[in-house]
Amino acid sequence: MKKFITVLTFTFLLCFSTVAFGQAEAESGPKPSLDNGTIESQFDYLYRKSSSYQEYKVVKKTFYQKIKGNVLDSMQALKKDLGDTKKLVEVQGNEITSLKADLQTTNDNLISVTKEKDNIKFIGFPMTKSGYNSLLWTIIFSLVALLLFFIFRFRSSNAITVQARDLLSDTEKEFEAYKAKALEREQKVRRELQDELNKQKYADKKGKK
Repeated sequence: MKKFITVLTFTFLLCFSTVAFGQAEAESGPKPSLDNGTIESQFDYLYRKSSSYQEYKVVKKTFYQKIKGNVLDSMQALKKDLGDTKKLVEVQGNEITSLKADLQTTNDNLISVTKEKDNIKFIGFPMTKSGYNSLLWTIIFSLVALLLFFIFRFRSSNAITVQARDLLSDTEKEFEAYKAKALEREQKVRRELQDELNKQKYADKKGKK
């Protein structure tokens, strides 16, 4: 029971000290005046400090001059901030324009490098890689086709040559056979002619006797 009373007392003292500290801090804050605070708080202060007359507020000249100066100073500060902001916007706009130009230049350089990378010079003429590959394969296929054509022509010519050689060999054999037969006939005719001459001579000698 004593412990419970002690805890309760301690909690009460803690809450009281917190409230008292908050009030003291609020009271120790800056008091409303025409020398500090926002323009709105200064107008509120002016309204509270001015006396009333029917539906009007009677404002002291010093208060009026003070708040007028504060308003003009605030407007001047706003104009200065606005001018600084405008200059900052112009500077940032120029930087953005410069960055856009640099970006465009970089993009153009990238496109140029990409084109140079994709292009190949063939016999002094620039060509794309796809065009170069197409031309290269066309040349290769053309050379292969020419090679096959010449191989076919060679085989055909070789076959014709072999055939002509065989025909020539047969012709030569036939000519040699014909030549031998002709020689044989010639020799036979000569022998027959010689026999006839011999018979004629013998007949002439026999007639003379």
